[in-house]
Amino acid sequence: MARSEKVEQVEAIRQKLDGASAVILTDYRGLNVPELGELRGRLREAHAEYKVVKNTLMRIAAESLGVKGLEAHLEGPTAVAFVHKDVTAAAKVLQEFIRQYRKLEVKGGLVEGRVLGADQVKVLADLPSREVLLARVVGGIQSPLAGLVGVLNGTVRALVYALDAIRQQKEQGAGDAAAP
Repeated sequence: MARSEKVEQVEAIRQKLDGASAVILTDYRGLNVPELGELRGRLREAHAEYKVVKNTLMRIAAESLGVKGLEAHLEGPTAVAFVHKDVTAAAKVLQEFIRQYRKLEVKGGLVEGRVLGADQVKVLADLPSREVLLARVVGGIQSPLAGLVGVLNGTVRALVYALDAIRQQKEQGAGDAAAP
């Protein structure tokens, strides 16, 4: 490969790395072309792009962005999932693919500038999706507020019942006084 081609490839990898919210490195040994195509399709649905990269070019691109520690995961054949949205969705796709075909291995990853090991990426796959986590946070905030509204409504309701009881007593008292 000519030097100019390598420079272009490093720049392309650098741009993908810079634009990704997360990166998951895998060892793709044993995958055939149809399986690789299927994995790419599944990852595309999870808003991720899956590319086979040369370790040296990936190392140079990462270093140009100031990423340290990724070198340890750049051994052997490497393919990278450049995640553009929810990292847990892409990690779940990879974990599901590993369970199904038993040919892929996660090497590590990079999330928000922090290098992760293979075990940490697997933990990400076990997390609920971003939407579920946001719903849980909103539910946690909403629950005490709903309780407060219930307590305040209960106090107002009790006051209305007490005033109604007083009104009924006065009407009965007025009715009893007028009867004789």
